[in-house]
Amino acid sequence: MKVKPAANILSANDAIASDNRRLFRENGVFVINLMSSPGAGKTTLLEETIARLSGSIKIAVIEGDVATSADALRIEKTGVPAVQINTGNLCHLDAGMVRSALSEFDIKSLDMLIVENVGNLVCPAEFNVGEDCKAMLLSAAEGDDKPLKYPLMFHESSALVINKTDLIPHTNFSLEKARRDALSINPKLAVFPLSCRTGEGLEDWCGWLADRIGENRCLRG
Repeated sequence: MKVKPAANILSANDAIASDNRRLFRENGVFVINLMSSPGAGKTTLLEETIARLSGSIKIAVIEGDVATSADALRIEKTGVPAVQINTGNLCHLDAGMVRSALSEFDIKSLDMLIVENVGNLVCPAEFNVGEDCKAMLLSAAEGDDKPLKYPLMFHESSALVINKTDLIPHTNFSLEKARRDALSINPKLAVFPLSCRTGEGLEDWCGWLADRIGENRCLRG
């Protein structure tokens, strides 16, 4: 039996990710890798984000799931192109999977590509897909202990979205503790408490994305 060291697998992935990043930069596409546990609300966040940004920003989505195309179908209903990647038993998307989906889009016409990764708090943080940045989604229903339990996710991310804040009164979730612990791991983390159900806080999140896309446009010239 031949065993492949994890370092070799990550190195091969990084090479493809580098090619992806070059392709994105050549075409002026801002790419965000969205990660969370299952049920935190990634797809709902995308629906709300698209509703606020798609009028001025051209968006496409790659959906990663172990099985089904349910999330891609939800995104397509917003009018934004989406491609579903089913990973089978794999708990994350890798750079090769993302590369294989790119032919389904007109890359040159896009401002932003969102990669919704498989719901998992470990593996997605380890695999770069060529993104400009990673964003971590944590829901209040999961508990405020997740930053210290899964530090790599928070360390690798540029933004932390704390979703379902409308549920906080019905839980023992401490927004202050979650924020403090996350920032102790990554002091540069941009933190966005919000509720996709009520809409509270979504404008700050969408404004941050719009600013990043604007910076990317400036670099494009």
